[in-house]
Amino acid sequence: MNRFKVSKFRHTEPRQPRREAWIGDIRAGTAPSCGNHIKASCSLIAFNSDHPGVLGIVPLESQGEDKRQVTHLGCHSDLVTDLDFSPFDDFLLATASADRTVKLWRLPLSGQALPSGPGLLLGPEDAQVEVLQFHPTADGVLLSAAGRAVKVWDATKQQPLTELATHGDLVQGAAWSRDGALLGTTCKDKQLRIFDPRAKPEAAQSTPAHENSRDGRLVWTGTQEYLVSTGFNQMREREVKLWDTRLFSAALTSLTLDTSPRSLVPLLDPDSGLLVLAGKGENQLYCYEAAPQQPALSPVTQCLLESALRGAALVPRRALAVMGCEVLRVLQLSDTAIVPISYHVPRKTVEFHEDLFPDTAGCVPASDPHAWWAGSDQQVQRVSLHPARRAHPSFTSCLAPPAELTPATAQPAGTPEGFSSTPSSLTSPSTPSSLGPSLTSTSGIGTSPSQRSLQSLLGPSSKFRHAQGSVLHRDSHITNLKGLNLTTPGESDGFCANQLRVAVPLLSSGGQVAVLELRKPGRLPDTALPTLQNGVAVTDLAWDPFDPHRLAVAGEDARIRLWRVPPDGLQEVLTMPEAVLTGHTEKIYSLRFHPLAADVLASSSYDLTVRIWDLKVGAERLRLQGHRDQIFGLAWSPDGQQLATVCKDGRLRIYEPRGSPEPLQEGPGPEGARGARVVWVCDGHYLLVSGFDSRSERQLLLYSAKALAGGPSAVLGLDVAPSTLLPSYDPDTGLVLLTGKGDTRVFLYELLPEAPFFLECNSFTSPDPHKGFILLPKTECDVREVEFARCLRLRQTSLEPVAFRLPRVRKEFFQDDVFPDTTVSWEPALSAEAWLGGANGTPRLLSLQPPGMTPAAECHGGEAGEPGGPAPTGLLRRRGRGRVGLACAPACTPAASSLALHCRLQESLVPPRTSRLSLKLEATSWPWHTSFQKPHLSVDSNFL
Repeated sequence: MNRFKVSKFRHTEPRQPRREAWIGDIRAGTAPSCGNHIKASCSLIAFNSDHPGVLGIVPLESQGEDKRQVTHLGCHSDLVTDLDFSPFDDFLLATASADRTVKLWRLPLSGQALPSGPGLLLGPEDAQVEVLQFHPTADGVLLSAAGRAVKVWDATKQQPLTELATHGDLVQGAAWSRDGALLGTTCKDKQLRIFDPRAKPEAAQSTPAHENSRDGRLVWTGTQEYLVSTGFNQMREREVKLWDTRLFSAALTSLTLDTSPRSLVPLLDPDSGLLVLAGKGENQLYCYEAAPQQPALSPVTQCLLESALRGAALVPRRALAVMGCEVLRVLQLSDTAIVPISYHVPRKTVEFHEDLFPDTAGCVPASDPHAWWAGSDQQVQRVSLHPARRAHPSFTSCLAPPAELTPATAQPAGTPEGFSSTPSSLTSPSTPSSLGPSLTSTSGIGTSPSQRSLQSLLGPSSKFRHAQGSVLHRDSHITNLKGLNLTTPGESDGFCANQLRVAVPLLSSGGQVAVLELRKPGRLPDTALPTLQNGVAVTDLAWDPFDPHRLAVAGEDARIRLWRVPPDGLQEVLTMPEAVLTGHTEKIYSLRFHPLAADVLASSSYDLTVRIWDLKVGAERLRLQGHRDQIFGLAWSPDGQQLATVCKDGRLRIYEPRGSPEPLQEGPGPEGARGARVVWVCDGHYLLVSGFDSRSERQLLLYSAKALAGGPSAVLGLDVAPSTLLPSYDPDTGLVLLTGKGDTRVFLYELLPEAPFFLECNSFTSPDPHKGFILLPKTECDVREVEFARCLRLRQTSLEPVAFRLPRVRKEFFQDDVFPDTTVSWEPALSAEAWLGGANGTPRLLSLQPPGMTPAAECHGGEAGEPGGPAPTGLLRRRGRGRVGLACAPACTPAASSLALHCRLQESLVPPRTSRLSLKLEATSWPWHTSFQKPHLSVDSNFL
């Protein structure tokens, strides 16, 4: 800006609203990507939540005095890396993800529920999609950058119009010029490139941008020839440069800010030329005016933030409060709130100021993909921002047509119209969210309000509630794993393992499966691994539990291939399987080996049948029917006599395969049709189903195996996420581990055959999303360290063992309450011929007690509360108003250390005649985490 022309924005001031105007009660997440993590249209705001693959959606403006409610949209099976609203359709959202796909979503209008699936799907790409942006003039054209590739898509045909020439390294930023004719990119190879995608795929111009290869971004100004880039110089100082594409060998001007590891997010308003620079993780916003004519980047103002910035976005100019001289509005995404920061130019009169608000681009596109690709450069008609002349026509894109107007059902109180779930749906309750009518209390305590309050205070808790999950030392990891296949069905574990090996599908053509030796951890070679060549894409795979060298692989060609892995491991590529099972007519979905009989395998397929195979003769022996839609999952009962399936038609079925091809029982399954899994629990008396409800919330349903028709005995709502929860059940402890592909959290619950059915335990959280999570055989656990479960966690490039342990003080004793005799799962109880002939078997049991360890239950002697003596139990008795006594009685379980127990009960009477009780227990030197029980408190029935 020269001294002869004074900027009209020189007095611009940022205004932060009061906390009441913040959009609170959110939990934001920041994916390691090049995106801004938040975007806004004239109607909605979308942002990354703390759940991978899930976006938060909230209205831009509040409706009256009602508080804005955040809803959650499960978009992808992995992190959402970038997102963008259509410049023409406020309710059309595009999302990009680390799962290598791009999806377009039609967000709801008033009175509609959130979509259960995308309107369009683009991809998958060869790498995670980093950048996504709609075309500024043509509806249906958008660009994506994944790895070194940049594509321009015709979304109406779901095909790329062109793929630009490969960049030298990872593409960090890409953006359209304001007229939509040119496209600029920044790359990790430090080059700034300009493309004319309709002329040729090669770069029209290229120049060194910033001397450091760290995060580089770019934005175009309102004039086609000029753009702004941000990055780092050789001294790791953050810098901003203004470029003229006609003189591209050097920047017109540059600006050095400071030394900081935080990358800059450039937000530029093309109409005003105001540039806001936001540093992720910082507490300050810089505002500059980009004036290409001078040329200059002139400082305007700075704004100190109350909380660290996780992402930032500009509100479209058509949504600004122009009568208040609001020239810019920045949405700051923090950990727990979205803060709108308004930039105002102070003026004396309350009127529309033409100099501050020139006409801006309207919401009606100038062309379609075909016309634009044919060479049309027609521009979007500009509209006035004057409130009296703001008769802006609305536009609805044909990319994802709106659904028929059907009112959203069962909306919670306080939920704004057009949204179908509340923020509370992201909590993880430890009690069932809804219970069937058959549930009754079995605790022996009455049902008065005060007694229910005390029951919730002193109710049952799991001895595994303090379980600790931890990743084992890096020496036990398998690293440098490349080219994982992430396209297996969501209900498939994605990989499988036994005590010797792990089989992992690869993305390479030909349905390749890598077989890795668990006894040989370390870094895999950079060269190609020897694999099993299946010839078609793999849908599921499973190791034979009784033959650790045999692997069954299901393919999209409706065939099952049986592979024999050499005892010393896979040394070369195998192309010929040991046997091929044919019979299904559609793609196979799931494989499950029989738990007791050798050579018996069950498979489900898109042909709506379940087939049971005799592998010894390589033939189909039984076929189960009765399904009316896709079979999501199947599971054998522990005794191998029954088989359960869960289906997309919303039904749960139990079969006796040797008795009839039709289901023995049938009952209602999960309401949602996005996916489900089933597993037998509680010694085969119950079925646990993981699925979705009608609002896409993930939930667990527990059914009695003898009464499916009556519906679930208990339902537990967990969270909102796009991936199906994959359950791994340990019958020895009654624990189920649940997680989904792309999740970072593993839920642990102890399952009971009576109320409250679910006992929540400590969950395991990983720093990055996993691609799969499976339970290893019990014999892999380190019993001496009270390790009750060992799992394998599949990451993008490695395999990590995860140990779940119970903290105990006296580890020198064998914790027999944690380690009952376990099933010898690697020995068959009967042959396939015998089982098919009607015989049943009983598995052999094995003690897990290591040699030389004494069971804790055999440690006797001493008085109650003394070392080696029995632990006391307490009986609360009323001694008078507000006073309660603790009577200790001997228990059969010995204590391992002295006990000083203090019980203090405080009572507050709340009319009419109800009590609120709070109980505080303090123990000194009490071995809470030993195998010995902690003091048990029971309430006298006459207490209240």
